Amino acid sequence: MVAALKETLLDESRTTEVVADVQALIDAEVSDKSGASGLALKGGYAAVKKVGPSIVPDAIEGLLPAFVEKLEPFWQEFAASGEGSFAQFLTARGETVSHALLGVTDERIEGTDRGAVKKVYSSLRPSAQKHVAEALPRLGDLVQKYAG
Repeated sequence: MVAALKETLLDESRTTEVVADVQALIDAEVSDKSGASGLALKGGYAAVKKVGPSIVPDAIEGLLPAFVEKLEPFWQEFAASGEGSFAQFLTARGETVSHALLGVTDERIEGTDRGAVKKVYSSLRPSAQKHVAEALPRLGDLVQKYAG
């Protein structure tokens, strides 16, 4: 049996490193965006970061357990499949995986009292599934780094 992701990604001794890697992933994904939607995403991300320097790492740390829970079934299926990389596995299931992951942020944003964050999220949400799907190769590599 393969170790559960919560045992590897949520191990307290790794929290700082995992959060930093996830933030680097987000920064890289946002940086790679181009065109009008890329400009909007970059502007929205910059606006969220201006709310406070710790808002992104705090959000990652707070959301990580829920994301790990959503990724767990995919990780277990991947481990049983014998496929080469988790990045490829996730990418092949892009719509399903991105929908599962966005369910976490959709739920969280409903419960926030930060109007500025809600406004930015709601303006970016229509294109979010595409952006999350595009980030799956990096996400798969990150997960496999710790759990593989």
